[in-house]
Amino acid sequence: MNNSVHVTPRPDGLWQVLTAGAQRPAYATDTQAKSIHLGRELARARETELIIHGQDGRIRQKNSYGNDPCPPRDKR
Repeated sequence: MNNSVHVTPRPDGLWQVLTAGAQRPAYATDTQAKSIHLGRELARARETELIIHGQDGRIRQKNSYGNDPCPPRDKR
């Protein structure tokens, strides 16, 4: 089950925090920074991935806070 958290822009100029599969946003704020902060807290609590989208809607950054299906390899 994919329950990732997305920070995306809205047409009305606000930024929203959506969980995958949800119909309504968990949060809507006036700045991207506020939404990222709230989304990061939600992703940490759910131990899932945070996906941050840019103003154009394209994925800008991803952060994993839990069971990462592709963890980084140890570079020894």
